[in-house]
Amino acid sequence: MNAQTSAPDKLVTFTLSATDGMARRGRIDTPRGDIQTPAFMPVGTAGTVKAMYPEQVRETGADILLGNTYHLMLRPGAERVASQGGLHDFMDWQRPILTDSGGFQVMSLAQLRKLTEKGVTFRSHIDGSSYELTPERSIEIQTLLDSDIIMQLDECLKLPADYKEMERAMELSLRWADRSKTAFNNQLNRALFGIVQGGDNAELRARSAQGLKSIGFDGYAVGGLAVGEPQDVMFRVIENITPELPTDRPRYLMGVGKPDDILGAIGRGIDMFDCVHPTRAGRHGHVYTRFGVINLKNARHRDDHRPIDEASPNPNCRRWSRAYLHHLVKTEEILGAMILSQINLAYYQELVQGCRGAIEGGRFSDFAAETRAAWAAGDLPTI
Repeated sequence: MNAQTSAPDKLVTFTLSATDGMARRGRIDTPRGDIQTPAFMPVGTAGTVKAMYPEQVRETGADILLGNTYHLMLRPGAERVASQGGLHDFMDWQRPILTDSGGFQVMSLAQLRKLTEKGVTFRSHIDGSSYELTPERSIEIQTLLDSDIIMQLDECLKLPADYKEMERAMELSLRWADRSKTAFNNQLNRALFGIVQGGDNAELRARSAQGLKSIGFDGYAVGGLAVGEPQDVMFRVIENITPELPTDRPRYLMGVGKPDDILGAIGRGIDMFDCVHPTRAGRHGHVYTRFGVINLKNARHRDDHRPIDEASPNPNCRRWSRAYLHHLVKTEEILGAMILSQINLAYYQELVQGCRGAIEGGRFSDFAAETRAAWAAGDLPTI
């Protein structure tokens, strides 16, 4: 198909190079490097991807990281990060960074916050001190952090929720989107993404998308999913909303997810993902491979001399025995968290790389079916 490219006066651009059904293959170009899509963004909540050096994260194939506005504004503070040269220099990651807006924490801190038209005031979960986060302040913080892709402030609801509450939050998020766009002020070298809200209601989601398109953004995120709803509901919402979004802008599904979630969402037109799950799972002894998820806490691995996967392209899957990794997990050694986090992030990148090649080759459906069949076959038989 013909390439579609965003406005030429922007230094952050998106090129759509291939489609296969609803699945899309593209590239986001930024001054700090390109981002191949579909893309998975490891989460560096507080200026670090837990248990990983930056160069190790890059070696897994990651083009971009996510930073968390809420946590970084509390510690060490956006102004302090700016005084250190911005988040890229602060953590020594010289490739693109996307920062979320703090909107998810608006939901998760329901007992510590007060929501108004102006914004949200909340008490820090660390020391109880009071903060105010408005659309304007969120943009200011993300600019101080020197983010490459900035998110509008939104209100994210847990699901299920009633229609009136979803409508209220969606309309508030639209008004905050407009204020975020004004505060962003068409900065060069950065992109601003709007966030589609509306819960699990197709009509509200469509209204949100239309409102965001009328404001105009460099990319469009789907927020308010992976917040308690079943996977089939999430997939239905994605399948309904992606046709409502511009084809020449990247589409980002926030906070998702497990490999099967990502595979299903790519097949429904999503380009970008982030989730803490692969590193969190690694710290708890769970490892993702072509066999699916393996729980190394299980006693079946205690005397198993075999590696995780001797056919894996990742040397860490071939280097140590399952018995050794089981030992590290059971004794809660830091090295275990480091190794398993690396394996998981590398597998996530292997998965999206495979999707990119399959879309280019016009065989995404076959790739998805083969990948799911391998997961369903399960792990190696017990010795």
